[in-house]
Amino acid sequence: MFCVFNKQKIYSYLVASGMVLILLFGSIFFTGTSMETMEMSSSAGKLLPIYSVDTNKQRIAITINCAWNADDIDKILEILDRCNVKLTFFMVGDWVDKYQDYVKKISDAGHEIANHSDTHPHVNNLSYEQNVEEIKKCTEKIKNITGKDVKLYRGPYGEYNDTVIKAAQDNGYKVIQWSIDTLDYEGLDQSQMWDRINKNLKNRLYYSNA
Repeated sequence: MFCVFNKQKIYSYLVASGMVLILLFGSIFFTGTSMETMEMSSSAGKLLPIYSVDTNKQRIAITINCAWNADDIDKILEILDRCNVKLTFFMVGDWVDKYQDYVKKISDAGHEIANHSDTHPHVNNLSYEQNVEEIKKCTEKIKNITGKDVKLYRGPYGEYNDTVIKAAQDNGYKVIQWSIDTLDYEGLDQSQMWDRINKNLKNRLYYSNA
């Protein structure tokens, strides 16, 4: 299961600490499992992103979309380090430009960095070539800072269609969606977010978007 937190101002220190601690106390095991091992799926000829993966282990993967501010990154990294938890940060190229020091800090802390487009457009409205350009520009910016290649992609707003997925897949990317949205951006507190996650947990590898 992929849990997603949308990276906006409302994603505060209390939300970060509460979610990490409550998930740990909930006996869910966070691992360093890379999303790069997941396979692209399809249904009736329609290309689909990866939502979750069957597994016999209790695992959940948390992702954060970095598109707006970076006010709480230091606190989030501090909590994750204290709890020995690694996340995947999906970064927008414009955010990378603005917060280069944080990009390196996140990478140096051992977290996985992934691609969330260069300018955060509505990718379903873009051509194949425009989608490829959005992906490549973002990856280039990340790689210039971290020295690491990027192989995971998530479209802005959770959008995807065959053109979006093909543009990513043809260039060696896995397209990652999420199974659970914590809706932290709507002001839910820790208990409400945990209730939302807990009732949807199954024996699969879940990716949550933070």
